[in-house]
Amino acid sequence: MKAVILAGGRGTRLAEETVVRPKPLVEVGGMPILWHIFKVYSSFGINDFIVCCGYKGYMIKEYFANYFLHTSDVTFHMDVGNHMEVHQRTTEPWKVTLIDTGDKTETGGRLGRVRSYLDDEPFCFTYGDGVADVDMTALIAQHRQQGLQATLTAVQPPGRYGALHLEDNLVANFQEKADGEQAWINGGFLVLEPSVCDLIHSDACLFEADVLAELARRGQLGAYRHHGFWQSMDTLRERNRLEDLWDSGQAPWKLWS
Repeated sequence: MKAVILAGGRGTRLAEETVVRPKPLVEVGGMPILWHIFKVYSSFGINDFIVCCGYKGYMIKEYFANYFLHTSDVTFHMDVGNHMEVHQRTTEPWKVTLIDTGDKTETGGRLGRVRSYLDDEPFCFTYGDGVADVDMTALIAQHRQQGLQATLTAVQPPGRYGALHLEDNLVANFQEKADGEQAWINGGFLVLEPSVCDLIHSDACLFEADVLAELARRGQLGAYRHHGFWQSMDTLRERNRLEDLWDSGQAPWKLWS
């Protein structure tokens, strides 16, 4: 199964970091948040990634082009031969496809731009700025069992987000503001059928407001209720919280050894 990651936004609420790099490259524990997301998926055997690049996307390409430099010890032989020796090279079982989806393309439009890189099978889809200890195996199993076009992961963080109104395991509608801390929101980590891309007709398409809202209207949007850890990284405070959890050795999303 492939996983598509949105990584093209400007991350204006995290301007302290994103003025110099795209938000998916902002580091937690010395590694980009995008790396952490890959590792979460990889823990469940999902290793084929399509990254929707936009703002400063060339930096994401440069990161993966030089991945072994970031994860290995090296010796530069500048005295004789001018070559590089790599020690204890760290490898990952990943296939990473980086697609330039435009600086100003909206979230739904970015997914539409990578449609040709997808198979005719369900795929995972998420945002490049959040982590969770979601059981991907259970999420995918529920998606297949319900037979809907899309299944999102519903989470319950303290509310400043728009909320989901759930009926059983279906999303009935969206609310602009959460009613309280027990409101469910879209936590990302979705499973989509390729037919979802048929709802995207332009770069201006918004994934939540246009695509997910239409799927909910049609009764085709399932909700996998996640009661564990979830945290987005929209602000410096949230980034620091993730850093503190990592430094403490108590990062709940670290599902790998």
